[in-house]
Amino acid sequence: MKPLLLIDIDGPLNPYAALARTPLPEGYTLHEMRPTGWKEGPPLPVLLSPVHGDGLLALAARYELVWATTWKDEANEWVGPRIGLPPLPYIDWPAMHAVREDGTYWKTRYVVDHADGRPFAWVDDEISDLDRAWVAAHHPGRALLLRVDPWVGLVREDFETLAAWA
Repeated sequence: MKPLLLIDIDGPLNPYAALARTPLPEGYTLHEMRPTGWKEGPPLPVLLSPVHGDGLLALAARYELVWATTWKDEANEWVGPRIGLPPLPYIDWPAMHAVREDGTYWKTRYVVDHADGRPFAWVDDEISDLDRAWVAAHHPGRALLLRVDPWVGLVREDFETLAAWA
């Protein structure tokens, strides 16, 4: 059985912090979106690159790709098709954005629950050393927690790291 590759959108695929710069990062296209919950005001600006889709499709030979994003199933409508990905399974978070007293990211426990002992790699811009320590203590399988800079998004070296780890 292949390890899971758990993919966040905002940060790794959508380097949202880069929206504060001009010009926008090379290779990205700005998309205006209205996913569920984004009803008021201007559309949500999302930066996406087809290079990410190509890289993830290449990794699909080594991993089972899974969305690990607050976009949940809407990732398959709004993001996947724009970067060339087929529909992917997703983590259906039981609750979102809860502050954890121990300082871990709210997704961390759900990611470990979803993996259910399977090896996994997780790419997200909110991962910290506290999350790595918690996963090491609570997940029996191998795990790679790869923090991605939300100013930059996934880069070639990240794809190389993921390929080597699998």
